[in-house]
Amino acid sequence: MSAQAGKVPGKAWVVVAAGTVVNLCLGILYAWSVWGAALVYPVKEEVLKMAGQPMTGLNAGWHYLTNAQAATPFSLSVMIFALFMIPGGRIHDRFGPKAGAIAGGLFLGAGCIIAGLMKSYTGLIIGFGIFGGIGMGIGYAAPTPAALKWFGPHKRGLIAGLVVGGYGGAAMYISPLGKWMMTNYGITGSFVGLGVLFSLVILVAGSFLSWPPAGYVAPGLAGTSAKKVAATTGRDWTVTEMLKTWQFYALVILFIGSTQSGLLIIANAAGMLKTTAEGIPFFAVNAWILVSYGGLVNALGRVGTGMYSDKIGRDNAYIVNCAVSALCLAAMPAVIASKSLVLLFIVVGIAYWQYGGGLSLLPSYTADFFGARNLGVNYGLVFIGWGFGFFMARVAGTIKDITGSLDLAFYISAGILVASVVLARFTKKPE
Repeated sequence: MSAQAGKVPGKAWVVVAAGTVVNLCLGILYAWSVWGAALVYPVKEEVLKMAGQPMTGLNAGWHYLTNAQAATPFSLSVMIFALFMIPGGRIHDRFGPKAGAIAGGLFLGAGCIIAGLMKSYTGLIIGFGIFGGIGMGIGYAAPTPAALKWFGPHKRGLIAGLVVGGYGGAAMYISPLGKWMMTNYGITGSFVGLGVLFSLVILVAGSFLSWPPAGYVAPGLAGTSAKKVAATTGRDWTVTEMLKTWQFYALVILFIGSTQSGLLIIANAAGMLKTTAEGIPFFAVNAWILVSYGGLVNALGRVGTGMYSDKIGRDNAYIVNCAVSALCLAAMPAVIASKSLVLLFIVVGIAYWQYGGGLSLLPSYTADFFGARNLGVNYGLVFIGWGFGFFMARVAGTIKDITGSLDLAFYISAGILVASVVLARFTKKPE
């Protein structure tokens, strides 16, 4: 079956929309700083002293954590997410995207419920860290490869950006919703309520994911024949073949580079706004605003970067994004010290844009380099780089506990971005 050049069937866009909705639920990870802030004693000078002390009111049964402890469920979830992208990719390639998305949604929902009901650090590790990470990995492996199979290379960046944009944009609504639920129903109520909601939504949206029919040829640019499109999309590499190329390892490192800076910001966004806005009670109390703003820019960065990477090339898009973000990370300590909310929103926005852009660039990179047929498992392996990027969030928590600030973490992150820019300049498609 061949699609008319320049056009795709309507079902292709249904798959894109369904994949975006699935990711809008899986993206609770990007709102973690709202829960992280609630789990740490609000007076920073007494965080270590109050760690282990019981909470009261709606959160009775919970105990305060240190900054490092509050970052651990997030970091563990990231790592497990990345590892389970590999079996998630295999599930996608063998059983189809519907099975992977629904299984992921059920794991995530169960994880949120476990985290809420156990009311403990251990519960957060098991529920959000392990079950949530498994659900995100299996579920996230389904929508993007499924959607990309319907479209030609000239639209890979855009389509990947639209689908993964749902994951990045999730923080826009999960942050205020989670804050509202915690205020009215406590930490437990927020986890349990969202767990039930996400399970139901993914069950419905996931059922609309599908592959193109056998023999389908994705359309190319207007005026390009289906035969020519099939001949120019590149060959499909198997996992074994891909692992023998140095480009695979370069993509993993590029993923680590773009990810570590974004996860550093995501894990600390609410706290950064509280620190910068100490003299402005509204922003200090409603720190979720920066998280939601970041979610919006994260989503826009995925779509926007995907679009211009289709025009200027993946490497050029990656280099521009990371170079500008490195400057912003290096300037972050000065911005926070200046107490300027305008500057904070600008530099944080650029960091979120770069991070979101990486998550649309790397699946497109993988499809460009190694083909679309085995994209589920191939991208699952490349995605390991995203998981390794978790180290910066955990390191930053430790640095903050020791020094009282994140300054050193920002400088380290900026240096890693610069090194990634150099690598991107030399990474080309394997012959």
